[in-house]
Amino acid sequence: MTTRWTPESWRTKPVVQMPTDYPDMAALHRVEDELRAMPPLVFAGEARRLTSKLAQVEAGEAFLLQGGDCAESFKEFSTDNIRDTFRLILQMAVVLTFAGRKPVVKVGRIAGQFAKPRSSGVEQIGDVELPSYRGDIINGMGFTPEERIPDPQRLMKAYNQSASTLNLLRAFAGGGYADLYNIHRWTLGFADNGAGDKYRELAEKITEALAFMEAVGVTPESHPDLSRVEVFTSHESLLLNVESALTRLDGGSGEWFDTSAHMLWIGERTRQLDGAHVEFMRGIKNPIGVKCGPTMEADDLLALIDVLNPDNIPGRLTLIGRFGHDKVGLRLPGLMRAVKAAGKRVVWSIDPMHGNTLKAANGFKTRPFDRILGEVRTFIDVAESEGVHPGGVHLEMTGQNVTECLGGAQAVTEDELSSRYHTHCDPRLNADQALELAFLVAERLKSGRQSRSAAA
Repeated sequence: MTTRWTPESWRTKPVVQMPTDYPDMAALHRVEDELRAMPPLVFAGEARRLTSKLAQVEAGEAFLLQGGDCAESFKEFSTDNIRDTFRLILQMAVVLTFAGRKPVVKVGRIAGQFAKPRSSGVEQIGDVELPSYRGDIINGMGFTPEERIPDPQRLMKAYNQSASTLNLLRAFAGGGYADLYNIHRWTLGFADNGAGDKYRELAEKITEALAFMEAVGVTPESHPDLSRVEVFTSHESLLLNVESALTRLDGGSGEWFDTSAHMLWIGERTRQLDGAHVEFMRGIKNPIGVKCGPTMEADDLLALIDVLNPDNIPGRLTLIGRFGHDKVGLRLPGLMRAVKAAGKRVVWSIDPMHGNTLKAANGFKTRPFDRILGEVRTFIDVAESEGVHPGGVHLEMTGQNVTECLGGAQAVTEDELSSRYHTHCDPRLNADQALELAFLVAERLKSGRQSRSAAA
C-alpha cells in the first residue's frame, strides 16, 4: 500500500461489520466530533512499552496472557466486576510465571471491548426479524425494535465507562491490591477447594518460594515492585469511526497512536487486505494483532504481515490463532512454517474460544473446557515442533462465578448452564475454569521447558 495514510483514510476502503443504519447521521457525526476533543484513554509511551514487552515474547523471553470479557456491557459495569477480572488475570499470571520461569505480559480485554462482529445483520425469533445486537456501544440487547436502533450516545457512554475502568485498573495496579503475597493467597483458596492435588502441589511450591524470599528480606516493604503490576488494555478494532476519533499525533515522535487502548486487533471477519480495517491499522503505531482462522492461507497471511508490519518490528504484530481443537493441528503448522521461513518477527498466540463454540441440547451457546484446553495444548505442541515460541493465550473469561462453558474441575453440566448464564454475547470461562486452565497450561509449559533442558 503506497497511498498516504491518515486517521481517516480508511473511509476510502470497503467497510464491513460497522452499522450503517443510524437514523440520524448528523447526530453520529456530532458525537464523533466530541470524541475527537476528549482526552486520550492511554498514552503513546504506554503503548510503546507494551510493544517492547511483546518483543520479549517474540524473542521467547516472556509469555502473553490476554483475557477478559467477550463484550463489556453497561449493565454489568461495577467496581466488583472490574476488580474480579483484574484479580483473575494476576492469579493466572503468577501461576504461568512460576511454571514457565518467564515474565508474563498481562493484557486485558477490557476498557473498550464493547462492539462485536456478527455473522448475520439480522436476528429472527419466531416470525419477528430485527437488526442484530452488535454490543452496547451500538444498540441494546433487548429483542425490540426500539432496543435495536443504533444510538450515537452509546459511543460516548462507552468512552466514559472505559475511562472509569482505566482509573480503577491503574489504582489497583499501583495501590497495593496487586501485592504478590495477596495474589498467591487467593490462588491457594482455589487449590484448597477440591481442585486437585496437582494444582495444590504447584501452589505449595510457590508458597515455598515466597517464604524463602521473605526469609532473605525480599518483601513488598523492601521491594515495592512486589506490590505493583503493569496491566495493559486491548480490544477489537471494529468501529473505525471511534478508533480514528481517538487517534492522536504523538508530538515527540510524529507518530500516530490510537489512544482508545494500548493494543488493538483485527478480527477474522475484518482482515480483508484491501479493506478499511487493515488500512486503519497499518498506520497506527500501537502493537496490533490479527486473528487467524482455519480459512487463512499462508500467502494471505504473509501479505497481511507485509502491510501491517513492513519494517518487521519485533512486538508490533501478534498473530492470534482461532482454529478449533479439531483444526489447529491441521492448519497451524503450515502458517507457522511459512512465517518463520519468511523471517517475519511476530508473536504467536492462541484464542481457543471462538473455534470451539457449540449449541447445547437446551439451546444455550457454550464451549467445552476440554476442547479449549485441547486447542491450547496442540498449539504448544505445533509451535515446539516448528521451532517457534508458543507466545501466549487469548481468552474470553470473567472473574464471576458464571456457568457458560461446560466442564472444568467444577464440572459444569448442560443442565447447569441456565443457572448463571450472564454473557451478552459469547460464553466465557468462569474464574475457576480460567485459573484451572492456567495451571494446566503452566504444567505443559513446564514439561516443555524441562524437555528442552534435558536435550541441551
